[in-house]
Amino acid sequence: MKPIGYWLNRTDKALTGYMNDMLAEFGLTRLAWQVLNVIEDTGDTADDQVLTVLSANADVPALTTAIETVLADGWAARPAPGQLALTAEGTDRLAAVAERVAAFRDLSMTGISLDEYRTAVSVLERMTANLRPVV
Repeated sequence: MKPIGYWLNRTDKALTGYMNDMLAEFGLTRLAWQVLNVIEDTGDTADDQVLTVLSANADVPALTTAIETVLADGWAARPAPGQLALTAEGTDRLAAVAERVAAFRDLSMTGISLDEYRTAVSVLERMTANLRPVV
């Protein structure tokens, strides 16, 4: 049996690769889609908040590029300096993306019960907490 680190890396690469391919028709990457989700979840949000929320997913240059992409492609706009909000078009386009993401989630969960999924997430959360430096 391969160790958990091997499978974590393989799973992340599989998720990212599949999502990047699937989202390409929308002009998005997994990371740009995650940026849009932070903006959607928080309404008008500061760039710094997006960087904080997604800091575990990518470094600042990659996140900055993703922010610039969603702005340039009309998904989001700046209602004020340093602020991000979805455009009306971005909201509509994100609804279309959500349908594809739901199908992706169904595919990724094939043969995995909801209880198994919850157990896997719970174990990973505890492992992370065990290894996080005490602040």
